[in-house]
Amino acid sequence: MAIPDLTPHPVAAKYAVLVDVGYLYAAAGEVLLGAKERKEYRVKADELIQALQKHAEQRISGELLRIYWYDAARDRVPTVDQRVIAQLPWVKVRLGNLNARGQQKGVDAQIRSDLEALARHHAVTDTILLAGDEDMVPAVEAAQAYGVRIHLWGVEPPYGTNQAERLVWEADTVEVISADFLRPYFDRAPQPPVPVAPPATTPSPAQVFAGRTAKPSLKPGQVAKLGPSRPRVEEVGEHVAQKWILTRGRDNIRDLLPGPILPTVIDTELLIEAEKELGHSLRPYPEARVWLRDGFWARVYREFDLGVGISSK
Repeated sequence: MAIPDLTPHPVAAKYAVLVDVGYLYAAAGEVLLGAKERKEYRVKADELIQALQKHAEQRISGELLRIYWYDAARDRVPTVDQRVIAQLPWVKVRLGNLNARGQQKGVDAQIRSDLEALARHHAVTDTILLAGDEDMVPAVEAAQAYGVRIHLWGVEPPYGTNQAERLVWEADTVEVISADFLRPYFDRAPQPPVPVAPPATTPSPAQVFAGRTAKPSLKPGQVAKLGPSRPRVEEVGEHVAQKWILTRGRDNIRDLLPGPILPTVIDTELLIEAEKELGHSLRPYPEARVWLRDGFWARVYREFDLGVGISSK
């Protein structure tokens, strides 16, 4: 008769990473660049998330559930960067509201709710919390009561501390992310160009783009399809740009400058919006995609007084 193996086997860890983006960006911007506001710097967020994921894998031997990325946006309408981040695998973007004074509202509540829910439903055994606010303490205590280990990460401060003392006390482990670790992913934002009145001879968008010719895409003997007119497509591109400026705000559209290349996610959205306006597909007409971008950038350049002279390819 075989003797059963009664040796206890270690349970593999399953963990989540919860990132308070407001804390992470503000603390990193201060220690790296002496910046006080987010508009003063640019972040390679996708690369930063990958680096944090690898760092977590080195600290916890187990399976990653997902990374929760807590940020804020005006009226909870995601920015260009946030929309790109949301496409990343294993990343869940959670947005609070950003009020007129640039203050985040509802972000801490979302973090606390998720932290407690993950623990209550036994979805994780460990949680990495990258945050600094004392408001996190009750949620940390609740998660620990369900048996979840809390690993608190913070950003190296320029001096003193940038995390609440009680939060540090309650965590099971504490680690400080060094400035050297974060430095590759933060750059000072370029200064906006000083508006210069265009000379009287500045060509109009139509004049600039008129010299462009579409590459032939027909095979010998193939009959050309009657596609949309160039002026109409450019007009729709400008209309979409105008709508985005009004609904998403000038600051978010400014993130696309200087152009003329659009992030893939945004370029696809532009195409979809334009096809809704036109009432038919532009997919069979590659030259129409170029005209659409031309119209879009023409409107954006006028909005920011940049003049005309850069065209999409």
